[in-house]
Amino acid sequence: MTRKDGKKNMSKSSRCGLAFNIGRMDTRMRKGNFAERVSPGAAVYLTAIIEYMTAEVLELAGNAAMDNKKMRVNPRHLMLAIRHDDELNKVLGHITIAQGGVVPSVHPSLLNRKNSRKGSEDEPAGN
Repeated sequence: MTRKDGKKNMSKSSRCGLAFNIGRMDTRMRKGNFAERVSPGAAVYLTAIIEYMTAEVLELAGNAAMDNKKMRVNPRHLMLAIRHDDELNKVLGHITIAQGGVVPSVHPSLLNRKNSRKGSEDEPAGN
């Protein structure tokens, strides 16, 4: 579709090179009563941030899925990606992901057991 001056109509998202919809974000910001006035640049900035965060989480979750030899990202992979990244864990540390499970870990005091209860491990247990 073209305008009267011969130029093609372009959305805000395509002009900014973003995949997420800036118009939708702008509408949500205005109707959400976060402030009396909302700058047009605020929607662009917020959309870019959300798109970047989504891409970062999905990249790390995809790597976690490939580490587990899976072709599909599931909530467990999302949780592992967030918990293993320091910055994402700081931002999203207080959330709970349904069906995410827990981060696998063994307490260090359980690993460094040099002597067993009945003598050292090198001696036979019979005598």
